[in-house]
Amino acid sequence: LDFENKMLYTLRVEATNAHPDPRFLQLGPFKDTALVKISVEDIDEAPVFSRSWYLIEADEDTKEGSIIGQVVAQDPDITKNAIKYSVDRHTDLDRIFNIYSGNGSLFISKPLDREETPWHNITVIATEINNPKQSSQIPVFIRILDINDHAPEFAKYYETFVCENAKAGQLIQTVSAVDKDEPPQGHKFFFELVPEFAVQPNFSIVDNKAGIVTRRNGYSRSKMSTYLLPIIIFDNDYPIQSSTGTLTIRVCACDTWGNMQSCNTEALLLPAGLSTGALVAILLCIVILLVLVVLFTALKRQRKKEPLIISKDDVRDNIVTYNDEGGGEEDTQAFDIGTLRNPEAREESKMRRDVIPEAIFQIRRTAPLWENIDVQDFIHRKLKENDLDPAAPPYDSLATYAYEGNDSIANSLSSLESLTTEGNQDYDYLSDWGPPFKKLADMYGGEDSDRD
Repeated sequence: LDFENKMLYTLRVEATNAHPDPRFLQLGPFKDTALVKISVEDIDEAPVFSRSWYLIEADEDTKEGSIIGQVVAQDPDITKNAIKYSVDRHTDLDRIFNIYSGNGSLFISKPLDREETPWHNITVIATEINNPKQSSQIPVFIRILDINDHAPEFAKYYETFVCENAKAGQLIQTVSAVDKDEPPQGHKFFFELVPEFAVQPNFSIVDNKAGIVTRRNGYSRSKMSTYLLPIIIFDNDYPIQSSTGTLTIRVCACDTWGNMQSCNTEALLLPAGLSTGALVAILLCIVILLVLVVLFTALKRQRKKEPLIISKDDVRDNIVTYNDEGGGEEDTQAFDIGTLRNPEAREESKMRRDVIPEAIFQIRRTAPLWENIDVQDFIHRKLKENDLDPAAPPYDSLATYAYEGNDSIANSLSSLESLTTEGNQDYDYLSDWGPPFKKLADMYGGEDSDRD
């Protein structure tokens, strides 16, 4: 029933007795009729779209914000409530499309890419403004139309070879291309060499067959082992797109039937019939011989070294060569130089540690050191003690003295302290110091010099 189309129906209903009694037929007829009026009550219905589904086409290069189509729905009720439109975001997660809620016009919010997604299937919802519970939805299929925005390129990476004994006009490779676009007339590609290589003395290209052909007789690996041939690929759609691909051509040795045998330039340096395994074995033998020669030379040098002391009777200076970092405290037992650094801390009875005496002699005590002993006098005393020591070794012994000596008996000559004293200073004592201080005595001694 549709209240908006027909609100009242009138029916004539007839009731008949299907099994009348024959005795009462003269009383007939045994039937009756009545009029039945049916009134259709109005209810609130959901909006109804003008179509059961929509198909919209949009160009791939359509700008953002452009309207691509429209859906229409209306309230079937007499009240004709207002309708608002929306896109079901579960069917458009990337929010590429949007719709004006008032009139149902669809527009693009993001750029389109046919090569990535050629079709978009979204759902549009129409809802009554006065009664949001009343809504309906419709599928919208959006087809993205292709434009020529991709350049063709090689179908794969091409690497071919040319024989050294190749003849001019020989076909060595056929190339093909692919394009992400889908032109209405189908794919058709054109190939040509880049302008810089148009006059190519080695190779040329046959466009209708996309074939690479030799242009001269004979190629040499020793002169050029690899050729890089750049090729431009064009499509046949508008606007024309093009790209440049590079074909790698290697020069190889071939048999008389044109079958490749070797493409390595190193093979030219090897003698005929010498395999790679044989070459590796020869190199390994050479390395082993070099290692043996180095070891023999090292052993021969070690044998020529003489020992430091040839015999026990050899008496010479006690010079010891150390070939390592050191032995720790054992290397410091030869001399005790602590006594020379601080003569006052010298131990009175201490054995010599540079040699082991055959017999233990009584170490005689030395005279005590004076407080202001002179360094030269101290060294002479030490030498005399060693000369008279019966336990001294029968060879020279080197001793290092690091004793600086005590302070000088002369006071400081600095005049920096003169600023802190009051009055003039007396430098007459400089005259008593002798000729070396005569110049200072003339400068600072006397009252005239102070006034100056």
